Amino acid sequence: MTNTDGTKPAESGGDPLKEQNRLQLWLVFAFNSLFLYAVMRENAIRIEGLRALFSDAGNLLPAGFALVASIVLNGLLTNESKDSLVFLRWKYALPGHRAFSEHANADPRIDVRALRRLNGSELPTDPTDQNRLWYSIYLTIQDRPAVRQVHKSFLLLRDYTGLCSLFVIFYGGVGLYAIPSAKVGCLYLAILILQFVIVRHAACNYGISFVKTVLAQKAASP
Repeated sequence: MTNTDGTKPAESGGDPLKEQNRLQLWLVFAFNSLFLYAVMRENAIRIEGLRALFSDAGNLLPAGFALVASIVLNGLLTNESKDSLVFLRWKYALPGHRAFSEHANADPRIDVRALRRLNGSELPTDPTDQNRLWYSIYLTIQDRPAVRQVHKSFLLLRDYTGLCSLFVIFYGGVGLYAIPSAKVGCLYLAILILQFVIVRHAACNYGISFVKTVLAQKAASP
């Protein structure tokens, strides 16, 4: 069984796409941890200080610990919480809830008339019904390369967004406390917030692209 965002539920042993993203999430966690360490040690944000990212990497974060820590941190947020962070909505967060009323009409690749014929009736306007219909369409073409690729990218950046939010809270708090210079501490926190803003925006775009790609692929099916 699959959740409405296309992921496998936890009890099924994990989704292969999310497993493929694990290394990238480890690198995100390792880089942010090493960056915090470098700023704390140098009390500055500069290129010379960032050499600690490489020179001390082996001593600071063993690969096994970093991998486990990234999984644990990522598990602190539910998929629903990450969706809300990415799309800045607490209700009907997923773009599938607006698949036909908004996204289908915004993409010239999507033949809306073909989707109506496939559905056998007018397309739904209720957010819950839209997401259900989009999900049922997704299930029929989930293994197509184009769908899998954009889905994988969305899952990666959604999890990255979740990590970024935790970095702002935990790493930002540690930085403000442990970095001797208050100015440097505030600059470090600003960099974490900027990382969150950029990654969240990218994740939002990939999520919408995921919904559109599914509809475009289905509408073009013979």
